[in-house]
Amino acid sequence: METIYIAISVHNVAASVEDYSKRFAAEPCVIVPNEYALWRNKGVNFSIRQTNSAHGTLRHLGWEDSTAIAFTKETDVNGIEWERFNAMAQADEIGNIWPSVDYLPSKIEQE
Repeated sequence: METIYIAISVHNVAASVEDYSKRFAAEPCVIVPNEYALWRNKGVNFSIRQTNSAHGTLRHLGWEDSTAIAFTKETDVNGIEWERFNAMAQADEIGNIWPSVDYLPSKIEQE
């Protein structure tokens, strides 16, 4: 299974979590206060991260791919970074950046 991954830059994580939770009709599966949030479901893998760059802009795109063996990145002809990863690779990346976050994707999220 492949699911589109979209990562954007935001100015305010708390306000963004409130807004996007309404839009997705779901709460994020990971929240790092004032830094990051992630929503995963069968249709989309969407993350926000508070940055100093232009808010509301694309950070990168990608594919959550259950057959991906390793976390990979490449840049397309327009300079957009694309990642390909499986759910556990994403969980590992989150754990490496924020060691205090205890996040494991559930089986339901992976179906």
